[in-house]
Formats: sequence, structure tokens, C-alpha cells
Amino acid sequence: MRVAAIVLAAGGSTRLGQPKQLLRSEDEPLVVRAVRAAETVASPPVIVVTGAETHSIEAALQALPLAQAIFNPEWETGMGSSIRTGISALLAVGTPFDAVLLLVCDQPLVRDPLLRQLCAAYRETGKRVIASEYGDTWGVPCLFDRTVLPELAALSGGSGARSIIEAHRRAGDAAAVAFPSGAFDIDTTADWERWQQQSERARDQTL
Repeated sequence: MRVAAIVLAAGGSTRLGQPKQLLRSEDEPLVVRAVRAAETVASPPVIVVTGAETHSIEAALQALPLAQAIFNPEWETGMGSSIRTGISALLAVGTPFDAVLLLVCDQPLVRDPLLRQLCAAYRETGKRVIASEYGDTWGVPCLFDRTVLPELAALSGGSGARSIIEAHRRAGDAAAVAFPSGAFDIDTTADWERWQQQSERARDQTL
């Protein structure tokens, strides 16, 4: 099975007040951590869609030769435009793939095992959409069969992939992998402080 990956990293982080993509966790920017996780399951290149702070994000990605930064000039219109930009770039590269993995930068608890579970569920269930499940939500990281790409490419500016996930869920053409930690993302200063405290406790427990 051949998997491609798109990391969405274009947002302006207005609620946080600083670019969340560049926040450092375990001594790496969150965008770098997301790409490293994607590289464990995906064929190169990993497409990283940028918008706000594009030059700083591109500089952070220089240490990752398998990442390809693509600027979305319409990033301010919302996530849908970034998904469209990522898909267009992926198709332009021409690397064969069966499914595409969609990730964001602000879920710091995404790790390699989850992405492998998504790929395994795709192989084993035959469903065209495999989502991460947290609470009552099915969301990203999410794996989409290549045949779903036209639906993703048709998203309007402010629409994310959740509407497509839900449509396939209702149709019985989607499955989910439990990821309770996916409910935590970094949108505000309080979220970031909570993550730092959690990381410090984890480090202390390993000493």
C-alpha cells in the first residue's frame, strides 16, 4: 500500500498570538514533529501547506529533505483552500499513491503508532475513509482513499475535511481508530501552557 501525506500548516494562530507551527516541543517545532510522524508511513515527499509565517516554516523544514513546502495564497479563507492546495501539489508531484494521510500541526500527541493503525485499518476494512476517533468526533489524522480526492478538492475555503468524513460515516464507508488524546490540540496560550506542564511531568517521571 502506497500512502501520501499532507500536513496542514497554513493557519494564522490568531487565538494563540504566535505561530503554533513553530512552537517547540521536545526541542523541535510542532510542524517538524508532524512531518517526522508522517514520514514513518508515507512515501516522499510529504506535502506541507504553508500560509502565515511561510518563510519561517520553510526554514524549519530545511532539516527534513523529504518535506516539500507549498504556499497557499488563499490561506486566510480557511482550511478547505489549504486542503485543495495540498492535493493539487500532490498530484503535480506524480508519485503513485493509493491513499492520502491528512494531518495538522496542533495535535502534539499524534505519534507514529497511530498513523500505522490508520494504515492497518485501511488495509483490513476496505473502507475509503479511516478517521481518528476522540469523544463523539471522527477527525484528523485521517486517511482517505485516492477516490475521495475529488470530494476534498471541492471543499470551500472555510470547510475542513470533517464534513466528508461524516458523509462517508453515514454511508457506512468509513471506519475509525480510537485516539482519545486527539481531543487535545493547541489553540490558546492556556493550551500551550498545559502541554508544557504535561511534558515536564512526563520528563520528570522518566528521570
